[in-house]
Amino acid sequence: MTELNVRSDGVLLSGEQAGDGSPIVLLHGLTATRRYVVMGSRLLERSGHRVIAYDARGHGRSLPAPAPGAYGYEDLSSDLRAVLDATGSERAVLAGASMGAHTALHLALEQPSRVAALALITPSYDPALPASAEALSAWDALADGLRRDGVEGFVRAYDLQALPPRWRATMGKVLRQRLSAHEHPLAVADALEAVPRSRPFEHVRHLSAIRTPVVVVGSRDEADPAHPLAIAERYAREIPDASLLVEEPGSSPLAWQGGQLSRVIGELAAGAGAA
Repeated sequence: MTELNVRSDGVLLSGEQAGDGSPIVLLHGLTATRRYVVMGSRLLERSGHRVIAYDARGHGRSLPAPAPGAYGYEDLSSDLRAVLDATGSERAVLAGASMGAHTALHLALEQPSRVAALALITPSYDPALPASAEALSAWDALADGLRRDGVEGFVRAYDLQALPPRWRATMGKVLRQRLSAHEHPLAVADALEAVPRSRPFEHVRHLSAIRTPVVVVGSRDEADPAHPLAIAERYAREIPDASLLVEEPGSSPLAWQGGQLSRVIGELAAGAGAA
């Protein structure tokens, strides 16, 4: 494994790459780090791919953005291009979760020649439903909780009681692990306010322009209500020839299972001729 330090618009991004072969770039979600895409699985490296993962600006070990509002999808996509350039990846498979999925789509729509295939994991952005004042207030409450009382403030604002009882302990553990991994938690708080106010693309019909192989990984709403299955289904309908994968009812979400998710990404890369 080789450490990466990539400068993008004055922000130093921390990352790593491992393995040899065609590049696969992992992009994590809001409040996560590069560890939270395939959950530590090394299957892709062992399968003949060069896996590139990095912490988004303000997350993990990456430095904060130069301004509190500089966490929009234009900024995140610019960072992704900088990582591709720094690693000599003219064209890569992009596997992104939530915010990472939207970042990957932004680049695929702006510069399709850079994208060999897309694994869109638990997307949550619906351009037909602009963020309501209530939804933005909930994001702002998470940011405020993190600023005031750190990880526990964030967890209290998250309201685990809104989840079905069987998922509360698991989600609480995941949230505490994820939030404890950031060197600049105040930057994460800034991102919590900026990212939900940004639009990776304007209309769902724009997804019909995607011509690369695509797999959409959805989660059922009981376990993962923040990433509605209906949005994953809509993406899969709008993107030509995209396939949709969802866990069986009552099972743990596929997006939480690093080994299985890695196999999905590897099969996508192989089908795209990126093996």
